[in-house]
Amino acid sequence: MATAPYNYSYIFKYIIIGDMGVGKSCLLHQFTEKKFMADCPHTIGVEFGTRIIEVSGQKIKLQIWDTAGQERFRAVTRSYYRGAAGALMVYDITSSEAATVIILIGNKADLEAQRDVTYEEAKQFAEENGLLFLEASAKTGENVEDAFLEAAKKIYQNIQDGSLDLNAAESGVQHKPSAPQGGPLSNEPQPQREGCGC
Repeated sequence: MATAPYNYSYIFKYIIIGDMGVGKSCLLHQFTEKKFMADCPHTIGVEFGTRIIEVSGQKIKLQIWDTAGQERFRAVTRSYYRGAAGALMVYDITSSEAATVIILIGNKADLEAQRDVTYEEAKQFAEENGLLFLEASAKTGENVEDAFLEAAKKIYQNIQDGSLDLNAAESGVQHKPSAPQGGPLSNEPQPQREGCGC
């Protein structure tokens, strides 16, 4: 008996996101191939996998996009986020270094008449998941500044209380030591004066 070319009712697009080395590709391989890859190479750009599952008697094809965790591929991988029905955000339970401050932003607050997600629903979701939360409008500028400032305040607080290790390459923070009092504020070489060996 020949099988139909499309033996599923839906296609769901998933993306897998997270820092480099947390095991995103290994999760994808385990799900699609039912095998563990001990030496998963780092993803360059984006990898892709599919699997047909069954939910409530319906066959569903999952298209799963595994995005690279390295910062240099962010511009490439961001385009895959668009149109995703599901997102799996992966972290490594053996490393607390990925202490990324995440702020949930309800954008388009200027379209109150078309609201579908209540403020209370979103706030509760953020609280339950340890996220900062606010609503903003990119159109009017309402709370846009606050979104970035609140995240920066929380990151700075994490530095002050020691929960963010500035020496970790994955911290996402670079510390620029301040110049000595009255000294130059940059690392630029200063012009030498004539007759001076300094």
